[in-house]
Amino acid sequence: MNHCITQGRRGFADGLRGARRRSRGGRPIPCVRKFPMSSSDHIHVPDGLAESYSRSGGEEGRAWIAGLPALVARCVDRWELKRDGGVRSGEASLVVPVLRADGTRAALKLQMPREETTAALIGLRAWGGDGMVRLLDHDEESSTMLLERLDGSRTLASVEDDDEAMGVLAGLLNRLHSVPAPPGLRGLGEIAGAMVEEVPSAVDSLADPEDRSRLRGWASAVAELVGEPGDRVLHWDLHYENVLAAEREPWLAIDPEPLVGDPGFDLWPALDTGWERIEATGDARRVVRRRFDLLTEALELDRGRAAGWTLARLLQNTLWDIEDGLTAIAPSQIAVAEALAKP
Repeated sequence: MNHCITQGRRGFADGLRGARRRSRGGRPIPCVRKFPMSSSDHIHVPDGLAESYSRSGGEEGRAWIAGLPALVARCVDRWELKRDGGVRSGEASLVVPVLRADGTRAALKLQMPREETTAALIGLRAWGGDGMVRLLDHDEESSTMLLERLDGSRTLASVEDDDEAMGVLAGLLNRLHSVPAPPGLRGLGEIAGAMVEEVPSAVDSLADPEDRSRLRGWASAVAELVGEPGDRVLHWDLHYENVLAAEREPWLAIDPEPLVGDPGFDLWPALDTGWERIEATGDARRVVRRRFDLLTEALELDRGRAAGWTLARLLQNTLWDIEDGLTAIAPSQIAVAEALAKP
């Protein structure tokens, strides 16, 4: 697969892209210690994180995991921090609650240095805490971030009213998209163009002729948009699990994977988030359509372009699935496409 499709992420990174592709599987997994911790304690790396790096990163990933406790200790000493609770982890990062010297609650986020961690730092600095978790400090060499502490136990998924939750997402997206694009981020035009170029060699991997036709159709729609890719800073993965309760504001976004492009490319995670809950309604297409209507109205987006860039996300997801050995388009992807096709 062309490197541009995944912002140049290959090998180890390929195994960690599931959270963005599914948009609903990224909630941190608690790993709570049963006794008080000090900066001298040897940190326990959650099994799931260690297995993820070992499986997808090979020797490089295992070496990073082995050095993680020492890295935490160095960062704690460097920034004069005190450990303050059990660690949490997702598929790719470790989050360590800490207290700063002045008593301020913060969190260390440690992730193996990659292109996406560099992009995240660029984005966090550009947003400056506007709708986004605030970056307090960072270590360029290790990509370690010191972030403001949010409530990791309460995500936007806890809001039962879907329209209310979509309103929160729309408000955050509007703020994130309003920031001028900083230098150093990849552009959507390059990524989308690479996807379109990949389709002829990938499409025959799909077993169903209808799926092959869908993929070609999505690629054609994206090809029409590539010449005007947009110039906004995008989050790329803003869904319910990537919005946490906060103290300075009710809700803030986390875990950005920034790139520069059209805001329509940022809608799919919001359309797809909480898919099990969507399916439980018995009419997934209606829910997706309502979400699309709410988001495009709130963000004042051109509906046709927003639909086209959402098809780009479906195209990207399916190309990833094909690379992973799947031979059919996921039903959820088809449902989203059909919802957008309704007049």
